[in-house]
Amino acid sequence: MSYIRTLKRIRTNKTNYRKRKAVLIGRRNFITIKTSNEHIHCQLIKPGLRGDTVLNFSNSKELAKYGWKGSSNNLSASFLVGLLIGRKMLGKNNNSAILYTGKTTFTSKVAACLKGVSSAGVEIPLSEDSLPDDNRINATHVSQYAAALKKEKGLYEKRFSKLLNNNLDPEDYPKHFEEIKNKILSIDFD
Repeated sequence: MSYIRTLKRIRTNKTNYRKRKAVLIGRRNFITIKTSNEHIHCQLIKPGLRGDTVLNFSNSKELAKYGWKGSSNNLSASFLVGLLIGRKMLGKNNNSAILYTGKTTFTSKVAACLKGVSSAGVEIPLSEDSLPDDNRINATHVSQYAAALKKEKGLYEKRFSKLLNNNLDPEDYPKHFEEIKNKILSIDFD
């Protein structure tokens, strides 16, 4: 009986070396998107044999600088984080990239972030069929649900307590999203 040694990053399920090899051979910058329980993190990375270099970084904590009062871990925030890193990329003349998921799965939050990057003007290969609908991204469904739930005051205040504490009326969520989106698009990241 013999022992086959596997790398620690394979044993701990952290790295898919087949995907990693394809990224290194392609020699293109790539985007990684990670979601935690509270935030969305997005990086533009330049691969290298001696190690990767982070060229740009954006996360949902940065949205507060632009006046974002909504959740920092929903589809709207994911889109705005993607839009923000896309604008930063164009400011540094990085106008194309690919998505590298590694061991993480492709979720609707990742797709919303990619849609934001693409909306900023960055060339990124993606399928329109895999992207979420605009009504989901701009939170029209949240606004409609809040309007229907407004009759039950206790449940309304419980479900939307964070938005109400941030002085944001849940029915105005799509309008607030458009304001922040336009603010990010108007800033020059040179």
